[in-house]
Amino acid sequence: MRIGELAKVTGTKAETIRYYERERLLLPPPRTSSNYRDYGPEDISRLRFIKRSRKLGFSMAQVKELMAMADDPDQPCETVDKIASAQLREVEAKLADLRALRKELTKVVESCKHGTVAECRVIEVLAGSSAANLPNSSERAAE
Repeated sequence: MRIGELAKVTGTKAETIRYYERERLLLPPPRTSSNYRDYGPEDISRLRFIKRSRKLGFSMAQVKELMAMADDPDQPCETVDKIASAQLREVEAKLADLRALRKELTKVVESCKHGTVAECRVIEVLAGSSAANLPNSSERAAE
């Protein structure tokens, strides 16, 4: 199948597929006599693996490592577990940051008195007048 078909089947843009080839996540496919890329079922599987990994937030380096391990199914999965556990910790940290940001933004929005911009609490915070009230990322992670 040509790149357009692979793109359609997997919901991936053709340029993204070419990028994954350049990054060696997908092997360069054989070419037809007309010099078109000729993808097969294994390319669909690999591309879906990449897409799922990226949706879960794994970095390109992690995806490469995971794919290398998937290509050697007889090895122990300890490294896979470590990579996935590290990603889970990263997601949990981001969630903690987002909860802290939501809490602070809620306080700012609720303090709005619907007056003029000159007395707007949101503008005041964004301008830095009340920056001391905003937690930094290490404080957010502690909440």
